[in-house]
Amino acid sequence: MNPVDFEIALRGGVFLAVFAALALWERFAPARALTLSRRQRWGANLGLALVSTLVVRLLVPGSAIALAAIASTEGWGLLNRVELPEWAAVLAAFVLLDLTIYLQHVLFHSVPMLIRLHAVHHADPDFDVTTGIRFHPIEIMISAVIKLGAVAALGAPVLAVLAFELLLNATAMFNHANVSLPRWLEPWVRRILVTPDMHRIHHSVTETERNSNYGFCLSIWDRLLGTYTPAHRGKLQIGLSGWRDAHNIATLPGTLAMPFRREA
Repeated sequence: MNPVDFEIALRGGVFLAVFAALALWERFAPARALTLSRRQRWGANLGLALVSTLVVRLLVPGSAIALAAIASTEGWGLLNRVELPEWAAVLAAFVLLDLTIYLQHVLFHSVPMLIRLHAVHHADPDFDVTTGIRFHPIEIMISAVIKLGAVAALGAPVLAVLAFELLLNATAMFNHANVSLPRWLEPWVRRILVTPDMHRIHHSVTETERNSNYGFCLSIWDRLLGTYTPAHRGKLQIGLSGWRDAHNIATLPGTLAMPFRREA
């Protein structure tokens, strides 16, 4: 098996395993009752993920891992210009890539054109494992370009990029899952990783709550940079108040057209 096929197989296998485990957890121990059925929402959410994957494969040449290999060979990027033990370079690259995703997320809540794209993610009226892969293809394209730029600028080692890709996908599904960790465990996990109870607040219809808890993997950035909300008060309503019609937010054609339409 060549390296490209191995990467695709590994990422696909991890994705399916994590998705299946979280979907079963949601099925038998959901944290919240859903407002729409799984069948109604999952067609749109999984359809968006499939379209986004195909668009990126067609329009973005190569992958972040392939770029990391080229950067290592050519000596590109910060980490290829400083002498660090391999483990330290891998750790530094992983942490800085996670910071990049945090800052990118803040950007998508700050620029009007990007807000319209990111609204597709937030318009989901429920919060479950498929919400973690519900993004408009144009947003995924922009995210891919930002990630490639960060990998090249950092000179991130291949191992760091592979670990980051696997964990980013897994934690994005985990922290959107309709589950809750045991009460005794959740605060300890939250000190390091973004948990579902922490990230769920970010999907509140209340704007001040929505503009907090931006992290996807490591929880430290929200604490350090002043965007952390520890808990929601009262009953949490999920989604965007201006987007409640099921045709617009729970069908593939509706979600693809959302950034180009007025709220409805």
